[in-house]
Amino acid sequence: MPDPMTVASGISAAGALVSAWQLRRRALRAEAELELLQAELEAERHAASHDPLTGLPNRRAFFRLAAALLTDAAGKPLIAIVLDLDGFKQVNDRYGHAAGDQVLVTVAQRLTAFAGDNLVARLGGDEFAGLLASPTVDRRWIEHATRRLYEAVAAPIPLGTRTVQVTASVGLAPVYGPTQLTDALCRADAAMYQAKSVSAARAARELMAEC
Repeated sequence: MPDPMTVASGISAAGALVSAWQLRRRALRAEAELELLQAELEAERHAASHDPLTGLPNRRAFFRLAAALLTDAAGKPLIAIVLDLDGFKQVNDRYGHAAGDQVLVTVAQRLTAFAGDNLVARLGGDEFAGLLASPTVDRRWIEHATRRLYEAVAAPIPLGTRTVQVTASVGLAPVYGPTQLTDALCRADAAMYQAKSVSAARAARELMAEC
């Protein structure tokens, strides 16, 4: 006949093992729930600071990140960029908003490739902005960068069985510190609208020549 004390000890040990297993299971469940909560919070933070279509930083994030970059630059000049697509409304009207979204995504990818590790953001609609590290603020370098960016955006964009081509008006301006960011963006914006006016005038001349 089994010793009652031995049986009791065995039952107690088994109970302790079950309790330890249950505690471990609860700890693992709590750890998984915490990781899920952290992932959800990170996703919410990302959604609050990024454009859902292109994945680029949004307007609010751009100004925050640009200010930090300019502070870290310690007075070294950076180049502010403002870019606006020409004739984007016609793409939406002719091919639909899904095609327009694809154009915006493609332009965002091309801007990111052009900028490399530098900051690029979608401010809203078909307007983008960036902040580039530059070896110089020489006018010729700025004009060269503007031309390269224009050519990158203007390359044909495949949309299913067809392709579309959009151009962009681009403005660049040097900026030397976080307090000058707004002024630099205004100057870049003015340069961009000047380029847009030139493009519109050129298009009007070409249209008149065809008539």
